[in-house]
Amino acid sequence: MMSLLSNVCRCTSLNSKRCIRFSEDIRIIQLKLPKRPITTSNNVKIHAPAKSRRYLYSAMIGLGAGIAVGGYYSYTDIVDRGRPLKAPDSNNERYLLTALPEVEVSRRVVFDTDASGLKITLFQYPTCPFCCKVRAFLDYHGISYDVVEVNPVLRQQIKWSEYRKVPIVLIKVKDGYQQLNDSSMIISALGSYIKDNSYTDLMELVSYYPTIEYRDDEGNRKMDIMNKYFLMFKKDLGSEEKENEVLSERKWRKWADSVLVHTLSPNVYRTMDESLESFNWFSDVGEWKRLFSWWEVSLVVYVGSFAMWVIGKRLQKKYNLKKDVRQSLYDECNVWVRELSKKGTPFHGGDRPNLADLAVYGVLCSIEGCSAFKDLLANTKIGGWYSRMKKACHDHQGSLHVL
Repeated sequence: MMSLLSNVCRCTSLNSKRCIRFSEDIRIIQLKLPKRPITTSNNVKIHAPAKSRRYLYSAMIGLGAGIAVGGYYSYTDIVDRGRPLKAPDSNNERYLLTALPEVEVSRRVVFDTDASGLKITLFQYPTCPFCCKVRAFLDYHGISYDVVEVNPVLRQQIKWSEYRKVPIVLIKVKDGYQQLNDSSMIISALGSYIKDNSYTDLMELVSYYPTIEYRDDEGNRKMDIMNKYFLMFKKDLGSEEKENEVLSERKWRKWADSVLVHTLSPNVYRTMDESLESFNWFSDVGEWKRLFSWWEVSLVVYVGSFAMWVIGKRLQKKYNLKKDVRQSLYDECNVWVRELSKKGTPFHGGDRPNLADLAVYGVLCSIEGCSAFKDLLANTKIGGWYSRMKKACHDHQGSLHVL
């Protein structure tokens, strides 16, 4: 009996110690749990760690913000799709400025042989293929112009314009400054003006290139310029042969914009090293270090090179370029070389360049300082024509044919 009682007491004593330790563990756990319990659907109160609760709140806030932003853009898209498209609007009505914007002119290009009588300001990126097309046209014809270099990231220099792309050209007219947008329209309008001396008012000519709104296959609102590849002549061209030349010129101008230009970015920004190399060359050509602050240059070069490397990969897929994007560039340039060979003349225009030559040259000279261009010259036969074009523009050979 004594031994049994002794065993009971010993067990009681042991259990008491365990109970005390268990109670202490419970208190420690309770101290670590949040004071406010979470109630389940069965009204059972449970305690969740504070960190988990913070994650839950953050996720709920992020989800709510995502729904709000998505809802806003969906709503604006629905409203936009329901809004009627604007009727064609002539550029001389919509883009006439009473004074030049308050921007700093980066440099002035002056030709002593300029007989056009035009006062032109060009807003551009130095190596944008579309801007290079416009410069090639002006240089070849010996038309003087002022250049405003636009910061490609911040774009403060064109904040005054509703049209947010480059190139933009401002031309002095009687009532102010006429704004011309889109490289092909700019070249067609100026080309018509200098080739047909019956035009005395540029405003009349520009009205033949109205801006229109339309919807693409996905229903998105787009803007374009009608007739932008057409030269406007008041007089008859004179022969069927001349008309065929104009049609061929127009065809290859479109090809330069819709086919050739899309092979450039995936090649220029093929790797991060090539992308950075290209942006450093852009900086040198555009004199960014002189024109912009050091942080603006750094932002454009490093952020821009990374962004365009990513975009180049997307464009490669979008335009169905070959895995070796260099080969796609070579293939398209060989198409142009075969066309020149078929004609059997130094230029597509014959003995001197036409607008098709200037368009293709302008697109290609935008990558002249990049590795892609060096590889292009080494792997195709386009170098001979390119050298002739470069000399023609440098010597302003078209100035003989200006008014």
